[in-house]
Amino acid sequence: MKRHSWVAQLGVLVIDNDPVVEAELWRMAPLGVTVHAARFESPTSTGAEYIGTPWPDMIAVQDIRRGLEQLGRMGVSAICLCFGSASFFGGKDFDDGFSSAATELAGGTPVYTAGQALRAALASTGVHRPLVVAPPWFTPPTLSATRSYLAEAGHSIAGLTQYRLGGGWEETPRHRVFDRGGRWEVDPTEVCRQVTTDFPADADGVLIPGSGFRSFEAVESLENSLGVPVITSNQACLWRLLTLTGVASAVPGGGRLLAGRPASV
Repeated sequence: MKRHSWVAQLGVLVIDNDPVVEAELWRMAPLGVTVHAARFESPTSTGAEYIGTPWPDMIAVQDIRRGLEQLGRMGVSAICLCFGSASFFGGKDFDDGFSSAATELAGGTPVYTAGQALRAALASTGVHRPLVVAPPWFTPPTLSATRSYLAEAGHSIAGLTQYRLGGGWEETPRHRVFDRGGRWEVDPTEVCRQVTTDFPADADGVLIPGSGFRSFEAVESLENSLGVPVITSNQACLWRLLTLTGVASAVPGGGRLLAGRPASV
């Protein structure tokens, strides 16, 4: 029997060298919501550039199968694959195929992808023309795939910009930035400054994809200054869990998406 004060449990599948997902989710999680991670080897661990994984190949990865089975046995409320690039390259077919097969492996525990959470969050907040702010490690093919993924969901991007690390990182190949430590160098204050500078007048929201992109701390400040919804990967991941479990708690600093209002999915 679960303790009465534990109202929802979020399981996450995270690449082995991503410290951001759990840090942000624990910071956001309302009282009684817990976070439990399983890890899988990063597809870029060999130094190769990531260009997508068909969902049958992703579901066949031993780390992922083990993580799904273990989180399912733990009895979490839902599981999120916190690796948006797989969705961006694979599209809705990846999302649907992976989530269905993963739910079965997890013993019936609902499984969703970061991509599905982002799309549902955009729909819930009524954002149609977001400024997309990509992590500094997204490559040109990943940026193109992100644009196509959003277009498939009916979103016309008002602008696409990429966070600039500075400090000599421009000399590092983009697909190596994350693995070489760029994940530790993102400054939420600088995220706010760059987004505010790059924000186009016709955008009706801000979308910050990338589970390893530290950005939750920028949400409230950006919404206050720009007057539009701001959606990040990990924020959407948590929101999806709260929606599925009926938890109505507001999240301080979580912006309009996590304001505690009933969501329509």
